[in-house]
Amino acid sequence: MINEHTSNSAIRLPPLNALRAFEATARLSTLAAAAAELNVTPSAISHQIRALEATLGTRLFRRANRRLSLTKDGHALLPGLTDGFRRLTAAVAEVEVNQREGVLTISMLSTMAMRWFMPRLPRFQTECPEIEVRISTTPRIVDLEREDVDFALRHGEGDWPGLKADPLFQLETMPVCSPDLPRDGTPLKTPQDLDGQIFLHSLARPNDWQSWLASVGADKVKPNRELTFDTTDFALAAAIRGLGVAIADRHIVRDDIDSGRLIAPFDATEHHDSGYYLVYPEDRANQPKSNAFRQWLLREATESSCDGSEVRRIECGEI
Repeated sequence: MINEHTSNSAIRLPPLNALRAFEATARLSTLAAAAAELNVTPSAISHQIRALEATLGTRLFRRANRRLSLTKDGHALLPGLTDGFRRLTAAVAEVEVNQREGVLTISMLSTMAMRWFMPRLPRFQTECPEIEVRISTTPRIVDLEREDVDFALRHGEGDWPGLKADPLFQLETMPVCSPDLPRDGTPLKTPQDLDGQIFLHSLARPNDWQSWLASVGADKVKPNRELTFDTTDFALAAAIRGLGVAIADRHIVRDDIDSGRLIAPFDATEHHDSGYYLVYPEDRANQPKSNAFRQWLLREATESSCDGSEVRRIECGEI
């Protein structure tokens, strides 16, 4: 008798082939039908069933006049095996589908998502409509080895132990503002004209203004006041509404500038050693869906950094 209360740690499962042979025969009622489904001979099915009965120490079928009927233990074993094989089949099928299409989860900061990634995502969906992209915006660094996240777009110097990091573009910061700024109509022609303006920036990058001013020799420029936001995305939204002058990476604000929502009043851009990277476990790129996404994103980053696409610089107050 099969004891269903036996501890799982004490059970040694019989060979999978024997379990499959029994389940198919019990479900289809004949050795021939089971053999056809499993693509083996009826004698192989019979051998596997007898081996399973020997392993379990109980009869699973009654045999009479070439007809098979389940014993009490056979009836007890069948439902669990049928459900188990159905689950196994579904799990394998899901993995195979995910390899071809499925879902990709990408982690990034909200500013990167809203200002750079989202405007480009429709092009990927056109190229690969079978792949669903899910965007996870969080300030924390996700564990790509343990969490259900395929890629991360990160800012840094390209050194994340145990992970691959493909460079997207280097950080290049510059001031941006609304075309309507300043309100008095005085053009911002040189960095010194920023004196007395309202500076907008994020908590994540509190030193960008100081660093940029130093890089253009305008250390003595002082803002009227500063407004600090949780993210650069909020600072840029404030700049669009004319609340002050923000500072951000030129790649991040390129679409806002191309659309005319923001303008860059100066030619000076500060180049940093750090940059943005596509980060992922090394084995992830071997998956078809992951490789398709990676190749697409690298193309987008190359186009975003292309020297032929200059940022439009217009003097504030002249529009």
